[in-house]
Amino acid sequence: MEQTLSKWQPQALSLFRLMTGLVLLQFGVAKLLKFPPNSPFAKVELMSLFGAAGSIELIFGTLLLLGLLTRPVAFILSGEMAFAYFIEHFPRSFFPVINGGSLAIELCFACLFLSAAGGGPLSLDALLRKKG
Repeated sequence: MEQTLSKWQPQALSLFRLMTGLVLLQFGVAKLLKFPPNSPFAKVELMSLFGAAGSIELIFGTLLLLGLLTRPVAFILSGEMAFAYFIEHFPRSFFPVINGGSLAIELCFACLFLSAAGGGPLSLDALLRKKG
């Protein structure tokens, strides 16, 4: 079983990167582009802390989705998610299940992993390495 599944590890890494980027991108779209309109982020002001976070999530989430500059982008996103947790969630409670910060923690460590592992073979990074 291990041999059968391990041959798919590179593609699974690319899929993991793609889905992590997609989740982050949706938050950026909700905050900046106000879509979907009934999102709790639909009232975010562009020139606010949430607006800055939305800008990072929109731009860097797109780069992560595409697998372009994956390592530095993922490292920055990891830091942004750590800030999000400690600024928005941690003051409410020590426990993530109470303070609603579970997703921020997961995204922080997912991005930290991607900054170490890279974007996988199905990424623009891999495509550009082949050409160079």
